Amino acid sequence: MYYLTAEDILYLHFRVIEDYGGSHGIRDENRLKSVVNAPKQEAFGVEQYSDVFQKAAVYARNIIADHLFVDGNKRSGITAASIFLIKNGHRICASQKELEDFAVQIAVEHLDIPVIAAWFKAQSKKN
Repeated sequence: MYYLTAEDILYLHFRVIEDYGGSHGIRDENRLKSVVNAPKQEAFGVEQYSDVFQKAAVYARNIIADHLFVDGNKRSGITAASIFLIKNGHRICASQKELEDFAVQIAVEHLDIPVIAAWFKAQSKKN
């Protein structure tokens, strides 16, 4: 399984801001470490998030809800989840508008991991 590194996430955020506008900057290095480690969490040797869609949901939710960056958290969260899925053999087929609306829904409705994961799974195809 390919996991995103801190450098991957910072680069994705940089590209999002460069391409779509906003302010660069990270709020807290510890939040970044948390985002990097969260999809890999285990308890007693059992993965907390067992499939690729749950792991993608963790990236999206944690970047969006924890406000990792000064600006562009929704765009960066969806982008990180999308790139993670691509690196692991899946491609989100939703339109740009659907992705934007879903990112807002994650933020406003405080969606949980199973709901986000189910949406990603429903919107994805194997590469």
